[in-house]
Amino acid sequence: MEQVYCDNAATTPVNSEVLNEMLPYYSKSYGNPSGLYMLSQDSKAAIEFARDKIAKVINSKSSEVIFTSGGTESNNLAIKGLCLPVKDNSQNEIIISTIEHHAVIHPAEQQKHIGYEVKYSNVNNEGMIDIENFKNLISEKTKLISIMLANNEIGSVQDIRSLVEIVREKEKEFGNKIYFHTDAVQAIGKINVDVKTLGVDLLSISGHKFNAPKGIGALYIKEDIVVEPLLDGGGQERQNRSGTENVPSIVGLGKAIEIAEKDRESFFTHTKLLSEKFINDLKNFIPQAVIHSSSNGLPNIVNFSIPNIQGEPILIGLDFKGIMASSGSACSTASVEPSHVLLAKGVNDKLALGSVRLSFSLTNKIEEIEYITESLVDIYKELVN
Repeated sequence: MEQVYCDNAATTPVNSEVLNEMLPYYSKSYGNPSGLYMLSQDSKAAIEFARDKIAKVINSKSSEVIFTSGGTESNNLAIKGLCLPVKDNSQNEIIISTIEHHAVIHPAEQQKHIGYEVKYSNVNNEGMIDIENFKNLISEKTKLISIMLANNEIGSVQDIRSLVEIVREKEKEFGNKIYFHTDAVQAIGKINVDVKTLGVDLLSISGHKFNAPKGIGALYIKEDIVVEPLLDGGGQERQNRSGTENVPSIVGLGKAIEIAEKDRESFFTHTKLLSEKFINDLKNFIPQAVIHSSSNGLPNIVNFSIPNIQGEPILIGLDFKGIMASSGSACSTASVEPSHVLLAKGVNDKLALGSVRLSFSLTNKIEEIEYITESLVDIYKELVN
């Protein structure tokens, strides 16, 4: 069998329709959107058209969508942009979950050097927020809460609306505004993402997770909320993000989110079928395999371990067979560490080090799932022997 790509939670290929929509903005409609002549105004119009598409999908106003370079910048702008204007120490607490992406953990923890305290909201063994623990963390000093909508490793989907409702009650109790941000990078195109239903103040998006180019994303900032920009200069993006706009990629992001929303239900059904088949086949051939991914989470993510076998040799074995997957652990040449997400949900270190993540898309087929399972069984036998 040819190569089988099963790492769509890491990145996705650019959709051909998306690429075709982008191409004219590299060589024909290449004007700087800040210019006054028609070539520039064509670029400006393309940006606003893409902004409208994103706003329509997430049910926001177009003026509430800011283009960024991706999920990491969106998360940094949300966290640092709200925390940097330190006026006093009356609200100097940030709450994040123990399973956030490092693009939330690190910028939140960086705020400690300007006087903030970071509190961590625990999750249960399904990767869902412990509600009582969450309630108890919120105080009159809480300024910002960031809880991801869908997890990139185990696929757990949080009930953000309920969490926001708890926060709004706390606001009334304390008489303070508490900002709520959610990292929705993994959610677009998989589940419904509606900022009004969720009730959030800020929401991060990354294009390359749903077949747009790498290096482009967006941040929803609710009307009337002011963030301190990370980048100063020409004042683009309504003073929120200076720098000449990446017009081709913005156009691509708009087209990709439009397609992702159109295909969302079929994506859910198809990838859920693939995930369920893989889990059933895996448990049938290797009964001791442990499934870490959430049973009611994203349909396309499967995270598992085989006891007493590390993830790295499994991934290498899969690669030799043309199968591309990933590990839940953070690997470098110097160290191999177990996934903080798996540890947070109660998985022991040894099992966490063995985690492997498969993430499917609409292009994956049942035959590929069968090939992956057969390959895993072969690799397992080789490693055991």
